[in-house]
Amino acid sequence: MKHLLKIFKALSDSNRLRIVKMLEQKPLCVCEIVAVLQLAPSTVSKHLSILREADLIQDDKQGKWVIYSLQQEAESDYVKQMLEQIAGWLNADKQIQKDLEKIKTSDRTALCEL
Repeated sequence: MKHLLKIFKALSDSNRLRIVKMLEQKPLCVCEIVAVLQLAPSTVSKHLSILREADLIQDDKQGKWVIYSLQQEAESDYVKQMLEQIAGWLNADKQIQKDLEKIKTSDRTALCEL
């Protein structure tokens, strides 16, 4: 039950839900998420950490970037089922639609100054 509660707590924040919806579209780096959410990088990193602790997302080092994506190999059935459910939620939400439009045109190399 603890893991299920951790998942619900991770998804109880609107910014974290927005991140999950963005990651449904494509894997993203922190800079791309920061550009869409217009939050401080440290705040976005904290949100990503909470989602990762709940096993909802995974990260992968690719060159100079850490790329975040939805968890593909979740050990928990709760995670698998929750991600499947979320895929059908909030698609008509105006903020989610704006976020998805922004990430379609995001350019990682232009956004990230490493």
